[in-house]
Amino acid sequence: MTLNPDMVRARCAEIEESVQRLEALAATSLADFLVDRDALDIASYRLLVAIEAALALCYHVSSRRLRTTPADYAGCFGLLGEAGILAPDLTKRLQRMAKFRNLLVHVYWEVDYRRVHAAMRENLGDLREFASAVVALLDG
Repeated sequence: MTLNPDMVRARCAEIEESVQRLEALAATSLADFLVDRDALDIASYRLLVAIEAALALCYHVSSRRLRTTPADYAGCFGLLGEAGILAPDLTKRLQRMAKFRNLLVHVYWEVDYRRVHAAMRENLGDLREFASAVVALLDG
């Protein structure tokens, strides 16, 4: 079954918009970020939007291309890695991101905003790389 190009493009646009917003926040020093409650909220929300969009893409590719549904979010990226759609190192980073999403959603009262800041500075490229890998599937 083929991928839905409109869905892929829409989720990739959500990732890109969130990543751009997060990059602006990532330029803030850690000290300034930690005392800005609005920045904390925006960063958490935009990370969730970007990760959720990546997960929607992952499940779409998994069901359409691999004809399987993973048991959990991290497992979805694992399936794409096993299928050779994602590089092994990117797969591992995205699996950690899926677990971080669970923390943001389910244990938000224990979120270490230092980790949020670090994710903004170190992991946004992973989301773009993932989106590019999925878009490449539209051509192939």
